[in-house]
Amino acid sequence: MPRKAQSIEDLLKSAVAAAMQRVAPAIQRQVAELAAVELEKSLAVKDGVKRPALRPRRARARGEEMTKWVADRRARRVPKFVIEMTGGLDTKKKIVAKFGANSVFEKGKPLPKPEK
Repeated sequence: MPRKAQSIEDLLKSAVAAAMQRVAPAIQRQVAELAAVELEKSLAVKDGVKRPALRPRRARARGEEMTKWVADRRARRVPKFVIEMTGGLDTKKKIVAKFGANSVFEKGKPLPKPEK
């Protein structure tokens, strides 16, 4: 049977696809080897000295009740007592918009003055 005439583009596509199928596994092995070497370098402990932590964290004991919260850039979750005090403001963004950044909320004390 005679073959259909293929365009040059089709010939190039099939040749490149075949070449990539042959080369891809070798590239994957090489990348994996390089990644393993870099990972070993980064995990290696130099002269038995451990690296210091990025910054020490002050852990709060789990059953301890939170009585003070500051709406600073480190603040994460808004405690329930702050939500209750502010009348339902439940996100740090809303609280900062009303009371300003670094406003301090303490349980049993009045709210800080709202920002104008």
